[in-house]
Amino acid sequence: MTIHTSPAERVEPRFARNLLGAIDGKVAAKVVAAGGDVAMIIDRGGFIRDIAVNSRDMVNDGFEGWLDRRWADTVSTDSKQKIEELLHDAANDAGARWREINHPIIGGASVAVRYIAVNAGEDGRVIAIGRDHRAAAELQQRLIQSQQTMERDYTRLRDAESRYRLLFQLASEAVIVIDAATRKIIEANPAAERLIGGVSAPLIGRAFAAAFDGASRDAAISLLAMAHGGGNLTAQATLQSGGRTFNVAASLFRQDRASLFLVRLSARDLDFARVPESAQRLIDVLERIPDAFVVTDENLRILAENNAFLDLTRLASKEQAQGQSLESFLGRPEIDRNILVSSLRQHGSLKNFATILRNRLGEQEDVEVSAVHVADSEQPCFGFSIRSVVRTPVARPGVTGELPRSVEQLSHLVGRVPLKELVRETTDLVERLCIEAALELTGNNRASAAEVLGLSRQSLYSKLHRYGLGDFSGND
Repeated sequence: MTIHTSPAERVEPRFARNLLGAIDGKVAAKVVAAGGDVAMIIDRGGFIRDIAVNSRDMVNDGFEGWLDRRWADTVSTDSKQKIEELLHDAANDAGARWREINHPIIGGASVAVRYIAVNAGEDGRVIAIGRDHRAAAELQQRLIQSQQTMERDYTRLRDAESRYRLLFQLASEAVIVIDAATRKIIEANPAAERLIGGVSAPLIGRAFAAAFDGASRDAAISLLAMAHGGGNLTAQATLQSGGRTFNVAASLFRQDRASLFLVRLSARDLDFARVPESAQRLIDVLERIPDAFVVTDENLRILAENNAFLDLTRLASKEQAQGQSLESFLGRPEIDRNILVSSLRQHGSLKNFATILRNRLGEQEDVEVSAVHVADSEQPCFGFSIRSVVRTPVARPGVTGELPRSVEQLSHLVGRVPLKELVRETTDLVERLCIEAALELTGNNRASAAEVLGLSRQSLYSKLHRYGLGDFSGND
C-alpha cells in the first residue's frame, strides 16, 4: 500500500536544515512555489551536493543515487547542452525557464523531467527543481492514439460511403430519394435520370408526382402517405415520359434529423416477355461480333452496346456506358459530330468514316465507323459499327535537309494535336534546318554562321545547345 505524504514531509531534514537555511527568503519562496518532484543543490562545478526526491517512481528509478555526481553525467547525450544552458542562465540570473531533460534509467529506457534552475545566491550554487513529465507524456500519447483511432474510423466511414455511392450510381434499377416534407426529388441515380428525366430539365428538384401521368399521380401520392406510416409498400404507376408502367416501392428513413423516402422503380414481370427467336438470334450475333456496335438516340446518348464496345472504351459494365454521350468516346472534339449527324440525317447511312476513339483512360486509336439512321421507328435512333484500324507508321527521316514531317503526316495529326503545338514544332524544325545550313555554308564557323543568320553569337550558342548541335568544347 502506497503512503501519500506532503512534499514538505518527504524532503530529507538534512536538505532543509543544512542548505535551505542559507538561502534568502525570496529564493526560498521560489523553491516552495515550484513544488517539484525532485530538488537538487548544484555547486559551481556542476556537481549534485544534495538531493531530495518526492516521487516514488523516481526513487525506484534510482534518482537518489545521484549525490556527488555531475548533473550532466545523469542525462542522455542529447540533453547535456540543455544542462549547460540551465546552469549558465541560473548563474547569470538570465531568467528562469523550464527545460525538458531526458535521464537514462535501468533497463535502457529514459525518463523525461522538466527542470527549472535558480541562483541560490551563495558560492555560485544553483537550485534545480524538476517535475516528472511522464504523466503528461502519457496523456499526449493517449491523445495521439485517440486522434489516430478517429482518423481510422473516419477513413472507414468514407470508404463505406464511397462503396454505397458507387453501388447507387451503377445500379440498373431506378432509385430516387425524396424529401418527405416537400415531396420533391433531392437525389437520383443515372438509371432514374434515363428513365424519368429529360433533356430539357434535370430531375433533381422536381415534384415526385410530376414524374407520372395524370391517372397515376394519386396512386404515387398515396404510396408516399402510406409509407410515412411505416413499412415498405409497392404500387403500380405509369410514367409521364414513355408511358411505361412500373412497380414503385417506397420506404421511409431518417438522416440528419430529416425524413426521406427511398423510392425504387422496377419493371413489371410482363416487361420481361420472351423476345422472338429471330430477334434473339440477332441480339446474340451483335453481342459476339468482334467490331464494336452501339445504339444511340438522336442526341447521341448511348442506349445499347455490345461487349466489343466496352472493350474498346475500357468500361467495366454496360451500366457505365448507358446514358453517356457517344461524343465523349468517338470523334475529334467539335469536328466529327456535325459531320456524322448531318450525313446520317441527309443520307440515312454512312460507310467507313475515318476518325479516332478515346477510351476511359484517355488513350486514342484510329477507327472506321459505319452508321445508320433509323428515323421511322417509335423511338428514332442511330446505330454505329466501329472497327479498329491498324495504320502502318510512317518512318521519320533523319535531319538531312528535308522536313522530318511530310504534309500527309501533319494532316494526319490535325484534330489529335492542338494547332499551337503543330505550329511550334514546325517552327523549331525550320529553325534547326536553317542553323545547320548556315554552319555547313560557313565551314562550321559559328561566328560567321551567327552573322549569316542575323543572330548574336550568344543567341546562336543557346540555340545550338537547345537542338544538340555541334561540339561545345572546340573554338570557332
